[in-house]
Amino acid sequence: STSTSTSTSTSKPSYFTEGPLPSLPLPPVLTSTTPGTWAYDTMSRRIDSEILQRTLDENQVEFNTPDFAVAKAKFEDLRAELQSAGDTKLRGLTPYGNGKEGREYEEWTEILAPYLKEGEVDTWLTAPWMMAEFYVYRRLLEALGYFDDGNGNPATIGYDPFLHQKTAGLVSSVAMAAPILTQMTPYLVKSTTATTRDIKEGLGLASAFALWGNKMDLSIWPADTIVTPAMFAEVLASANDNLLHDDTAALTTYLQELVDTRSKSKKNYGPGGNSGNTKIRVDIIVDNAGFELIMDLVLADYLISSGIADTVRFQLKAHPTFVSDAMESDLRQHVTHYATNTHDDAVISEAGNRWQSHLDTGKWECHQNNFWVQPPPMWNMPLPLRTELSQNCDLAFVKGDANYRRLLGDLEWNMSDPFQQVVGDYFPCPVCALRTLKAEVGCGMREELVVRAKGLDENWSTNGRFGVVHFSRGHGL
Repeated sequence: STSTSTSTSTSKPSYFTEGPLPSLPLPPVLTSTTPGTWAYDTMSRRIDSEILQRTLDENQVEFNTPDFAVAKAKFEDLRAELQSAGDTKLRGLTPYGNGKEGREYEEWTEILAPYLKEGEVDTWLTAPWMMAEFYVYRRLLEALGYFDDGNGNPATIGYDPFLHQKTAGLVSSVAMAAPILTQMTPYLVKSTTATTRDIKEGLGLASAFALWGNKMDLSIWPADTIVTPAMFAEVLASANDNLLHDDTAALTTYLQELVDTRSKSKKNYGPGGNSGNTKIRVDIIVDNAGFELIMDLVLADYLISSGIADTVRFQLKAHPTFVSDAMESDLRQHVTHYATNTHDDAVISEAGNRWQSHLDTGKWECHQNNFWVQPPPMWNMPLPLRTELSQNCDLAFVKGDANYRRLLGDLEWNMSDPFQQVVGDYFPCPVCALRTLKAEVGCGMREELVVRAKGLDENWSTNGRFGVVHFSRGHGL
């Protein structure tokens, strides 16, 4: 079951577009009010007792210095709110201490406005789950003085409370990545005559690694878990049985069309296609750092080295959020770590140096945007971003659970509602969602497979065991 509210939020901040919507009627938005649901457990217990407690444990050295005295006190105040989540009313963000609020602050002011109406102020539990969850992380950065010197100490500006955890995930990724990099090596050969079989095999491997890498998300594993290559090998071994929808064949067909017609002066791949541009650009809307990001780099490397794409653009987070979500600085740290690795399998440094070359030559591009760290549905994408994707992006891979929830607006869709009608009929460009299920929201899954998954695992929709590959040619602008 899912937690419910009586109606869907229809407020759309003016910073966000009033673009096309899903073609099905919008169902209610998920809140965190129903005990027994993942949403309720997340907002009433897990974020405080697991995620913020782990954040405190990993930042003890810094938090116990004089520089962080005010920040730590505010951090504890935030935890106290969450420990009484059902009774604590939401509040607006505190203005920056330096008076330079700007667009990021104004966007959040508008995002929060519907939930702060006089006499109707929501609590952490009655507010839409997606909004409340993103807001926790934005409030954490406020407490730390991430954006300003409002805490009276500029030493906290830009401090990433999750860097310790992301770095640990990066270091532990090397052993798991080595056999995968070796397995991908034969597919990293550029061919002017790539066949559907070539693309099917290479893309099938690379996208499977990128999909199931999401299972290794740092935020869902116990803090003392030691991640090993055998764990990911086990995930891959059961991948086919645990895939609840697979559009890899349609994705392969579409990419083959891109490759076959690249030399033509005009392309027409459907309403979401990029016409009049002979270069192929693939975007990856990134989720987590660590091993998952390495698997995203494997996918991006395959797309460039095989000659399928001319450019891969990473859409990255504008600031720390959701524990392990990746910013540009994280991606560059990951590439450098692999490129400078001299004590493990040579395939590690070879991959790192190849990735660095992709960055240096502009074949890989890094772009950060506030929208990727905010809760509005993706159909409320700011017009400049929507327009850019519609005009220039031939395919967007949307990675991970939080991004997927935003594709669906975190609404209570029927699990069998078609992905095309829920996402494809509004998304500005062709889109492929690679997601392991970690929340009680979904679509595009055959009913009998959902019934089977429920029978195999009572936590089927929240523990990352099951996954989907959804593809649509998109809507256009």
